[in-house]
Amino acid sequence: MHSNIATITLNPAVDQTASISHFRAGEVNRVEWEQADPGGKGVNVASFLTDFGFSVSVSGFLGKENAELFDHFFTQKGIQNQFVTIPGKTRVNVKIIDAAQKQVTDINFPGQPPTESDIAKLRQAIATLTQDHDWFVLSGSVPAGLSSDIYGKLVSELKAQNKTVVLDASGESLRQAIPFAPYAIKPNIDELQELVGYPLEGEEAIAQSAQTLLEKGIHSVVVSMGAQGAIFAEQEAIVVARPPQIEVVSTVGAGDAMVSGFITGKLRGLTLADCARLATAFSIGALSQVGPRLPPPETVESYMSKVDVQVL
Repeated sequence: MHSNIATITLNPAVDQTASISHFRAGEVNRVEWEQADPGGKGVNVASFLTDFGFSVSVSGFLGKENAELFDHFFTQKGIQNQFVTIPGKTRVNVKIIDAAQKQVTDINFPGQPPTESDIAKLRQAIATLTQDHDWFVLSGSVPAGLSSDIYGKLVSELKAQNKTVVLDASGESLRQAIPFAPYAIKPNIDELQELVGYPLEGEEAIAQSAQTLLEKGIHSVVVSMGAQGAIFAEQEAIVVARPPQIEVVSTVGAGDAMVSGFITGKLRGLTLADCARLATAFSIGALSQVGPRLPPPETVESYMSKVDVQVL
């Protein structure tokens, strides 16, 4: 099947979720249930897009020692695996869900540092993917030992080949990629504030800073604001999508779901307002599940009508 979307995850992780009611630091805690999911932002995006019938390839770096969980998952979902395996283990991120206190505690480990030869292999894998993929999603943190200009370089190389590049990164790796103008970026409100260097109070201020980014040649800026929804900005229009109040089961993968919904909307040729509705519906879907999962597509699409979209 012709696959036209590739996701690149430089620092994937196994998401180890443990449910502990009334979790307390410094004490013995008993786990009620647990599950391990192959994760990492690009892996989640690939999984969600596959649920909606797209053919997706994945690449990035995976530790050899615990690659089976990922291999099995990709085979099961029909995702084309082009990951470069490196020595050691893929990191584990522990998420402690405390339903009683409605809190999630994240314990994120650093990733394995790739070597120069690993990086060369990744570039080769990406070069191969450019032959039959039109969309590239670069997402997540950069592993130790990899320069933060990596995303900027990849964006400029992919754009030179007329690829549509969506970037979901933060901190220095996001900052250094902005001048290369990816097609779309999806910072959350904290990441956007860090990028502009000052607090953004209210939707007007957020819309204005998104406008500034559009002037740098970025086509779409999506700013997620948690329960307040998200702002979707393009040259032609800026809209805010507000979700209904929902019971949040787990926030794992909610941002990645938004990216997937946005891409799905674009590939379906939807208007910005409908892209915003669909992206938010994907996010609501992810928030209703444990770990990076979506409910069935028809359920996700049914959430679109519950999203309030207004032009700013």
